[in-house]
Amino acid sequence: MNAGDLLEIRGIEVYAHHGVFEHERRDGQVFVIDLALSVDTRAAAHHDDLAQTVDYGRLVEDVVTSVAHDPVDLIETLAQRIADVCLSRDLVSSVAVTVHKPNAPIQATFADVALTINRSRND
Repeated sequence: MNAGDLLEIRGIEVYAHHGVFEHERRDGQVFVIDLALSVDTRAAAHHDDLAQTVDYGRLVEDVVTSVAHDPVDLIETLAQRIADVCLSRDLVSSVAVTVHKPNAPIQATFADVALTINRSRND
């Protein structure tokens, strides 16, 4: 982490049609996304300037768009797509992306299925 700065955005809900099974692709379901971004915020804080940090409103819009379109089979693929969106921001040096699939097709009582990946510019 640069200077220990961590920008977290939790609980981004997106209705999408990802999954291996035909009914998941047809009917869709809610996915919940958590982001933890390593961002050096010193310049933004010093100059009080949005242009010198990550505009998290626009980032969330881009993440939602990336999740809502182009269905994939695996949450692993989806998580990587989201990480790529985050790392496209110049000021993001690394990101942890968690994709929650609370309605995963599991024949048991469960609270959540979640995958967290960690990616950085050096990957």
